[in-house]
Amino acid sequence: MNLQPNRNPNQPPDPGLRTFLYIMGVSTGVGLLLAALVLLLQGIGVIEGVSTYIIWAIVLFSLGLGILMGLSRSRLYR
Repeated sequence: MNLQPNRNPNQPPDPGLRTFLYIMGVSTGVGLLLAALVLLLQGIGVIEGVSTYIIWAIVLFSLGLGILMGLSRSRLYR
């Protein structure tokens, strides 16, 4: 079922959707990288236990960085 019959498949998505996808991609990438770093430090023994505050800080930092990168990228292509 084609929901957008008039859209050319070779045409890039609209800038709003492209910016949103970029924000989510950066946020996910940074979040996974920071989570892997915390798990590595925990495995080595540098960090004894992981507090929920650290997890929330990783999530909020990732989202904030993704939003800032998405905004700067969307201004670049205007």
